[in-house]
Amino acid sequence: MRALVTGASGFAGRHLVAACEAAGDDVVTASRATGVDLLDAAAVRAAVAGAAPDVVYHLAALAHVGESWKQPAAYLSGNVAMALNLLEAVRREAPGATVVAVASGEVYGPPTRLPVDESAPLRPQNPYAVSKASADLLAGFYADAHGLRVVRARPFNHAGPGQSPAYAIASFARQAALGAERIVIGNPGTRRDYTDVRDVVRAYRLLAERGEPGLFNVCSGRTASAAELVSMLGREYDVDQDLVRGHEVMEVRGDPTALHAVTGWEAEIPLERTLADTVGWWRDQATRQELSR
Repeated sequence: MRALVTGASGFAGRHLVAACEAAGDDVVTASRATGVDLLDAAAVRAAVAGAAPDVVYHLAALAHVGESWKQPAAYLSGNVAMALNLLEAVRREAPGATVVAVASGEVYGPPTRLPVDESAPLRPQNPYAVSKASADLLAGFYADAHGLRVVRARPFNHAGPGQSPAYAIASFARQAALGAERIVIGNPGTRRDYTDVRDVVRAYRLLAERGEPGLFNVCSGRTASAAELVSMLGREYDVDQDLVRGHEVMEVRGDPTALHAVTGWEAEIPLERTLADTVGWWRDQATRQELSR
């Protein structure tokens, strides 16, 4: 399979490229690092034409909720423009390709019931979520209007080695790796549906190979609180009020039934291993930094 991956230098993108290559896929990446500006429609069209892909994984996006409040225009215009340029390029240059358009569980907003399935209304509650909901709807439009084979994936929280410490598990693991006995957290009671990033990218590949066009939550269907994560790390915690969000949604849990029905996918990597591997990654980073001095 010849795969074109946008966002290949990002957290999930790096894991997806590794998974595709391990499976024997011929992988082409489209990013500024490879000379492709996804905000440049002509450049994206040329990249798709040159790649001649069987499948396109669109992961590229500005992707931090907190930063999106500071830069709403950049998130809204950038994420929608990248999705539009990519979909239009596929329509013109590779109309037979499967597009796995990656959105986010953030598009649902505060859940009206748990678990959240794909029939839940979209109620995005931050600029990042609005931008991803818009890109997700755009992907659906291109499927309806132009007959593209589009699979719309909505991943919930995912974590693992290589993630920025701007995210909860990566932050807690980094603190533990650096020797902290007490982990600084926000609201200890918030519960999120965490899936290991390696399971998440495996779901993307299965959707590309076997999935029918449509909507698919990518999630474990299980939640853990911030306090429980810290306990799994064998640490205590201190709450930093600056990290406690106003109007916090206390629990978010997705329903992966549709994904399982079509692909047979289930989350396989336990949360304890995700935490341990992430701590190990941060320890390796600290060792490398020490050796480079």
